[in-house]
Amino acid sequence: MTVTSDIFRAWTRPRMVIREKLGAGLREDRALAVIMGAGALLFVAQWPILSRAAYLDPAMPLEARLGGALMACLFVLPLLGYGVAQLSHLVARLFGGQGSAFGARLALFWALLAITPAMLFQGLLAGFLGQTAAVIGCQVFVMMAFLWIWLSMLNEAERGGS
Repeated sequence: MTVTSDIFRAWTRPRMVIREKLGAGLREDRALAVIMGAGALLFVAQWPILSRAAYLDPAMPLEARLGGALMACLFVLPLLGYGVAQLSHLVARLFGGQGSAFGARLALFWALLAITPAMLFQGLLAGFLGQTAAVIGCQVFVMMAFLWIWLSMLNEAERGGS
């Protein structure tokens, strides 16, 4: 399957998607590519918000804001992702999880990648409207969807002895 079809399938069948990805074997290079791709798309999702902020407060130019967002999305996010995934694996172990740390990483990274279309829409909405009730509602929806996809994938990854 293509990445885009897997992204949209993850919204309806996250357990099946992570099962297929784990079935491909232990490929840390693919996991890193997934988190880097998610970070790149999350960086693009920030452009309208950063543009609006630079227009409303020109004290910090757009280029500086974009540079900070690039650093956060492409360098800090993968490092945090590895840490959060390891922590989630340890917590799952406390509750009887039998999966691997790689499975927990892949579940988190694919959940981040799956949520990027909604994040792109949220960024566009926030760039046009600012912080309104519609944007806050969209942010809550995106967060709830992310948690549902991630926890479903993590549950499946920790289920077996992969």
